[in-house]
Order: sequence, then C-alpha cells, then structure tokens
Amino acid sequence: MIAVMGAPARRARAFGFACLAALPLLSGCASVIPDGGAPRPATSPPVTAAPTPAPNGPVRPYQPRPSESGGGVAARPIAATPNAALAARPVPAGATTAAASGVVAGPDFATLGVSADQARTALAAFRLSCPSVQRRADTSGLTQNADWAASCSAANGWADNDASNFFARHFAAVQVGPGTAFVTGYYEPEIAGSRTKRPGYDVPIYRRPPDLVNVDLGLFSTELKGRNIRGRVDGTSFVPYHDRTAIERGALEGRGLEIAWAADAAEFFFLQVQGSGRLRLPDGGVMRIGYDSQNGRNYVGIGKLLLDRGELQSGQASMQGILAYLRADPARGAAVMNENPSWVFFRELTGAGPLGALGVPVTGRASVAADPKYVPLGAPVFLSLDRAEPNGLWIAQDTGGAIKGANRFDSFWGAGDEARAIAGGMSARGVALLLLPRASVARLIPAR
Repeated sequence: MIAVMGAPARRARAFGFACLAALPLLSGCASVIPDGGAPRPATSPPVTAAPTPAPNGPVRPYQPRPSESGGGVAARPIAATPNAALAARPVPAGATTAAASGVVAGPDFATLGVSADQARTALAAFRLSCPSVQRRADTSGLTQNADWAASCSAANGWADNDASNFFARHFAAVQVGPGTAFVTGYYEPEIAGSRTKRPGYDVPIYRRPPDLVNVDLGLFSTELKGRNIRGRVDGTSFVPYHDRTAIERGALEGRGLEIAWAADAAEFFFLQVQGSGRLRLPDGGVMRIGYDSQNGRNYVGIGKLLLDRGELQSGQASMQGILAYLRADPARGAAVMNENPSWVFFRELTGAGPLGALGVPVTGRASVAADPKYVPLGAPVFLSLDRAEPNGLWIAQDTGGAIKGANRFDSFWGAGDEARAIAGGMSARGVALLLLPRASVARLIPAR
C-alpha cells in the first residue's frame, strides 16, 4: 500500500494502498525522510508481461464482494491480458534515469485502444498540469521544457470530444527499459470526524507543531546532499521528534494543535497512511484535510509485521483485512499501530484537491503517481495490465516515497466506497508506455 502525492510547495498529500494489496509492498521505508515526509513502504520489482498481446477492452463497473474479515467491501479483480512488452536492450548497470535506461519507439496512439472517455478525462488532467510542466526541470532526461509548448498551447482550445486526436497528433509512445510495469492504487478516504472534541470523537488530529524542525544535511556535508531529517531541539541537543507511541500518550496535548477529532483510531491510522482525506462531520458537512508534515520517523508497515508473525494470512493483507484485525481487539490493535512510529500532521484544505506533486488537483481514474527520474511529471501514461480496471490512459501528476523505478505507478481512484474498494486491493502487472511530445521523441530516437 502506500503512495504519497507530493506537492512540494503546498504539501497536500494522499497515499495509496499498494502495500496492502500485495505482500512485498508491506515492508518499511528506509529513507531518512520519505518523499516529502509522507512515507510509503518499499516495493517489489514487476514481473515480465504476458507475451500474448490482447486488446484491453472496455472496463466494466467494479464488482464488490464482502470482505471475508469484516473490514468493509473489497473489489473483485477483473482479469485482463496485458500486451507484450517491446524488445529492448538490457538496462545498463547503474542506470538511474529513464534516459540512461534506454527507450524504444512504441506503437501509434491510434492502435492502443484508448476509449474516448479515457482520452477526454486525461486531456482535462493534462491541461491542469501544463503550467507546472513547462517550468519544472525534468530529471528523467527525456524532455525539455520547450518540448511541451506545442501540446500545452493546443490543449487549451482543443475540443474535449476530440481528445483522442489531440494525443495522437502531439505525442508519440515510447517504452522505458523492459517496459514491465507494476501498478497499485490509492484514494481519498472519508472517515467520521468533528471539529471539536465530543462524545464519540476523541482521536486528535494535529496540525504541524511549531517545534518540529527540518534539517537539510547537505548544508553540513556535500556527501549528504539531498538528505533531510526532522526532529526537535531539547536544550542544546537536536533529538528525534516524538514517535507515535509518545504522541498517543499525550506528548502534544494541551498545546492547542488539534484541528479536528476522529471517531475511529484505526480509520484515522489509514487516513494518515493516505496523507489526505475527508472528515464526515456530525451535522452532515465535510471537512477536507491534507498533509502538513510528518514527524521524521521511518514508516513501518504493520501488514508486514502481522504477516511475518502469522497473525494474518496473505489473503487477509488488504486494507479491509488489516482494519478488521485492528478492530477485533482494540488494545491489541493500538499496540500494533504504535509499532509504526511515523505520525502525519494535517491542515484544513479549502480549495480543490487533493493536490499532487505538480501542485494541481489529482483526478480520480486519470492521475497516477510515478518516479520523476523515470517519468516526466505531466506526461501521459498508457497501461496494459493483467487487471482491467486500471488499463488505459493516465497522466503522471504525483510522486511517492515507494513509487520508485521505471514503470512503477500508483493509480488514483478518487473518493467514495467504489474508490476505496478498488484502491484497497489494487495490484496489477503488465506493460507501460509513456507518451512524450514528438519533439522529445525525435531527439531521443532520431531514426524515428
């Protein structure tokens, strides 16, 4: 599970449920501070795509099934056959970007089978990304800012009902490295909450404490450039910030940091993992909250702990299954949650959202998180996977601490029960293609 949306300027975040969808994803994050401070556990490499190409076909409505463990409704996967990956040279040892990994020319857009609805939704999301895309440095090595000028200019006035032709005219497909993709999911959760503490609402939701300090280690040593830590000053010492156990025991009480109160500790735990969400208020209103900071402690995936101990079986390692475990014995559940020392702080969101790494709202069923070293943020992405629901066209608008490497994506499904059901168990493998501006592809693959 677990993917974050990284908006560097505004820090509004949302995380996916990748590590709950698949066992290898439930391990802890090893970075000093996860991407933007919002952790995602490490992921396993994707497997090779099935060799037999097949059309993706229309995506049917999700098929809910009662969770065997009582944790809610999970979506029954809809099987599909992914296209075959394109032949590619081995990735050079030490390659850390898409350009260094190598790209090969892909098929024409018209042959990909993208539906008119998918193209229309993707075009709307692409328009939102354009201002940021044309300013942002592309660390993948695939594009230059000027490459986006033609498509972004055209997108502003392009008719939505002709979106497929927009992508066909302005983009060409490429495959990065072997093309084998692994895709998980995230969504914007909604839980019961209150702006004030009252009976039934006693789980505090804190804003960022003023004594939480960020330290850029690169200022002290060039060998530590790009690494950051968070902590607090205690006398003349800089020490780690309070962990989850200390916060649960009242380390922040009495400081006026509460912005709201949740009704269910386990549901709030998962909202922290997601990094943003909605509070359903007693009067029927909704309060949206987003990521404000994190305490600097490494994320520990409790699903991995429970699986290793034999307290959950692999078939129970979904979000729904873990929630059911936590609720079955509240004291035991609280102890398990405290084994994850990470704590996320929130602020109220009043505008559109949740926001992704480009600083623009992400769109359900259209936005994916990706590793910017392998995918230019703002670029369209075509997925052909062994699960039908995520197949089709997406726009890379977000990042995540565990969403690392070529062809690794976290798909955003929006809000509501259906989004929760799909994202909570999403784990799909197959093939990914990037759609790049034609100027970029002409420079990368001159023979084309």
